[in-house]
Amino acid sequence: MTEPARILVVGGGYVGMYTALRLQRQLRAELRSGAAEIVVVTSEPYMTYQPFLPEAAAGSISPRHVVVPLRRVLDRCRILIGEVLSVDHAKRTATLSTLATDEEGTGPVELTYDELVLAPGSVSRTLPVPGLAEHGIGFKTVEEAIGLRNHVIEQMDIASSTRDPAIRDAALTFVFVGGGYAGVEALAELEDMARYTARYYHNIKPGDLRWVLVEASDRILPEVGATMGRYAVRELRGRNVDVRLETRLDSCEDRTAVLSDGTRLPTRTVVWTAGVRPAPLLAATDLPLNERGRIRCTARLSVEGVDHAWAAGDAAAVPDVTSGEPGRECAPNAQHAVRQARVLADNIAASLRGRPLEEYAHAYAGSVASLGLHKGVAHVYGRKLKGYPAWLMHRAYHLSRVPTFNRKARVLAEWTLSGLFKREIVSLGSLEHPRAEFELAASPPPGDDDKPSS
Repeated sequence: MTEPARILVVGGGYVGMYTALRLQRQLRAELRSGAAEIVVVTSEPYMTYQPFLPEAAAGSISPRHVVVPLRRVLDRCRILIGEVLSVDHAKRTATLSTLATDEEGTGPVELTYDELVLAPGSVSRTLPVPGLAEHGIGFKTVEEAIGLRNHVIEQMDIASSTRDPAIRDAALTFVFVGGGYAGVEALAELEDMARYTARYYHNIKPGDLRWVLVEASDRILPEVGATMGRYAVRELRGRNVDVRLETRLDSCEDRTAVLSDGTRLPTRTVVWTAGVRPAPLLAATDLPLNERGRIRCTARLSVEGVDHAWAAGDAAAVPDVTSGEPGRECAPNAQHAVRQARVLADNIAASLRGRPLEEYAHAYAGSVASLGLHKGVAHVYGRKLKGYPAWLMHRAYHLSRVPTFNRKARVLAEWTLSGLFKREIVSLGSLEHPRAEFELAASPPPGDDDKPSS
């Protein structure tokens, strides 16, 4: 018996999940007969639909509905929860650690493959800002989104109960760094939530909360165009959000955000959303990288100059054949990632069957962004929308894109219920330390060690 052709998919995000999902459909006969095998290595057993993170942080969507369980969706794939540490494509091997290898203490193991799909995505791009590593909060995972929600409500609890004006002001000052989708949508949704929550505090008014958006360039939301970007700035400033353009965060030590314009903001909340960079794994492979650390790819989504290796999404530098400009690459966003995954899977199946490959060609359709409940901006197919129509388009678009009918129905049901009932304003910060209560109960009371045993 011959060994099955093993397709190794590294990453369980947009590209990883959608590629594996389409492959298990395209290779149904090969998987059934044992001629092919799909192995997905991912650090989490779910795919996070990141456009819904701001709404999860605001409480409009339950956290469990922002994620898609991979084992349910990829039922014909082998799922390994772990991390690929390095790839030696010349030998067709990947070195990885899993939950089992950690428990066994045996160290990393090698996994051989025939076809490689590299889709590890990206990680937050941080800068050497003093105090950022100690005090900064990210906004890229569902855990970070829910943690930030709990943190904001906790700061309001602190401000409500303290008698120190300095502590109160710092607790009610929220600084967001980065004027892209993540920063603007997170700030807008949380500002909406906090303004609503303030009505339940006897000594906090919405005007007491200070929200600051720091952006190094001269505009926010560049994806929706200059006109809609200026409208977004006006909308946020109309809600008393302090938008600082052409400004950088120089330091956030000692719970004080120091901006490049000289402003000093005592704050207990600094949210960092200033861009992403390719996953560090790419540097631990023998595949060609460009100057930005992304994998050099062809328009067919194969790795440039290498056989049996494929990549797409944030990790890949894919030529944009629709632009007409030599050297231009597809933007690393979800719109391209989902469509690239479809072509990538089709090309792998075609390659295994000896058929010709197709090029990835997709003209950018446009962008939509939420600015909080019933507010948004959009620039789609040349048309510009703002306010309620843009917000409605934002919800409709992302509802159509979230994977599985199950998730679509649950998200729609939650949106409907949130329109009928009041917001939930509870903070579940104890979820981040689930054993704290038991550890306290199990610890002997002070002085018990000195008592004689009976």
